[in-house]
Amino acid sequence: MVDARSSAVHLEEVERQFLRAALLDWGGPAEPTDALAIAMGFSSASNMSTETWGLWKRIEAGESLTTADWRRVLLAVEVVFASDVVGSGLDWSITSGFSDTESVALLRGLQRKLPRWRGSVQFTVGENGRAAVANPERPEG
Repeated sequence: MVDARSSAVHLEEVERQFLRAALLDWGGPAEPTDALAIAMGFSSASNMSTETWGLWKRIEAGESLTTADWRRVLLAVEVVFASDVVGSGLDWSITSGFSDTESVALLRGLQRKLPRWRGSVQFTVGENGRAAVANPERPEG
């Protein structure tokens, strides 16, 4: 089942730049297989560059993306940044202009900001010893 709910996400300029760099790398040094592209929600490895560019244009235009689209964006960014096998990996800082340290901070921020599509919830233990949702304002997919 495809999730058609849409979510508007406010992105800071540096987050937009980071997403742009990551999504564009799928048309450069990143080399996904068909199986990986399909697992990430894209139609094929040969179409992934076009599809990530289309997602980027929608993000840049400030459009709301479906939860499924945000999932594809986030997974594509995670893989292209971290993987030296199919992504940019060790070349990331050269192709993107972002250091690994800055990229990890931006990625974690986006992971907290983007809609959730899985059932897990992060909890903290309060002063009273009771569990509480760590970020109740985080949007749910």
